[in-house]
Amino acid sequence: MTGPTAEHATGHPAGPAAGQVVAGAVSAGTAGGTPSAGPEDDGAAQERLRRWRLVLGGGDPADGTGHVLSGRDAGMDDALTALYAKGDAPTRRGKDRAAGLGASAPAVARWLGDIRTYFPSSVVRVMQRDAIDRLGLATLLLEPEMLEAVEADVHLVGTLLSLHQAMPDTTRETARAVVRKVVEDLEKRLAARTRATLSGALDRSARTGRPRHHDIDWHRTIAANLKHYLPEHRTVVPERLVGHGRSARAVKKEVVLCVDQSGSMAASVVYASVFGAVLASMRSLDTRLVVFDTAVADLTDQLDDPVDVLFGTRLGGGTDINRALAYCQSGINRPAETVVVLISDLYEGGIRDEMLKRVAAMRAAGVEFVALLALSDEGTPAYDREHAAALAALGVPAFACTPDHFPEVMAAAIEGRPLPIPDAG
Repeated sequence: MTGPTAEHATGHPAGPAAGQVVAGAVSAGTAGGTPSAGPEDDGAAQERLRRWRLVLGGGDPADGTGHVLSGRDAGMDDALTALYAKGDAPTRRGKDRAAGLGASAPAVARWLGDIRTYFPSSVVRVMQRDAIDRLGLATLLLEPEMLEAVEADVHLVGTLLSLHQAMPDTTRETARAVVRKVVEDLEKRLAARTRATLSGALDRSARTGRPRHHDIDWHRTIAANLKHYLPEHRTVVPERLVGHGRSARAVKKEVVLCVDQSGSMAASVVYASVFGAVLASMRSLDTRLVVFDTAVADLTDQLDDPVDVLFGTRLGGGTDINRALAYCQSGINRPAETVVVLISDLYEGGIRDEMLKRVAAMRAAGVEFVALLALSDEGTPAYDREHAAALAALGVPAFACTPDHFPEVMAAAIEGRPLPIPDAG
């Protein structure tokens, strides 16, 4: 054998997702780790052949490597072949066996159990996503036993939201439970840091240089005047006073999240609903959440429960950014104290020129406008480059943002300083 081929005849195909899974399979199934450097003994050679056999897949028990899989390795290979093999696999280990999972709910349930046994959670989530995309298993998620068996993540939530209109009543509560678990995990990961970051930004934006006596922030005043320390008097001369704003208990900023709910934006909708709930819990922010396709839905009154927000969305429609921005613009009462966050891939189906005029008008009125191509853990998404360039010409750079980076972006927008745009590379 001269080396691995890009895709075996009935083996595991090449490609980012499959490559990640197979790499995880080999890693998860290797108890002894990588053989140490040195003279190659028979054990090391067999271990390498075992790994190649798992990577290549195929119908033959040895598949040209001379290494026959058995036990746990054979189970791992069966699970991979069921998902990634092309066409029907030949008979294996004396059984008539067809590749793939078909449309059998029991077969899928067994397969979901198998992959959770053999692979770590990160690999399981990739395989589930591939099963939904490659084998059309989305409709099986309408069955409660399927939902109870899957490893829940943001992408699964997106799939459930796209299916929820077709869900039978017996599945709805199970689906909500799955979505709630993911949302609660995201809130634990993101909420505390978001509140801390934005509270600091709001405090800084509210400070005044001419405070009344009762409003002086003595800690920050002393820190700001340390260079005026007089050793002979052992005191600091406070030439510049730093104080808390009198509006500390009032709403300081208004935030409008305007979220594209077309099918490609599913993960962004999930994260936006979580962040919307976190922002709405901060009394010094007045937060609105608007979702849109070709129609506009204001979900602000549901922000206390992001699960209700998510089930109020309708993934998969067209896109009319202009109409959504017109709705958002009509509700802005304090432009100089407002941050509008448009989360969209910018594939506008409405009136492009009107959309750009609205952005320019909001900017001219003092609105801080942020354009995010995606709010997700993935890299740069597909987006309309012409519209992104047009927004950049208006002083609104469009960029993708990870959930971990979002609090810093919002803090910069609240303080009116340049946005911390991630490097393109």
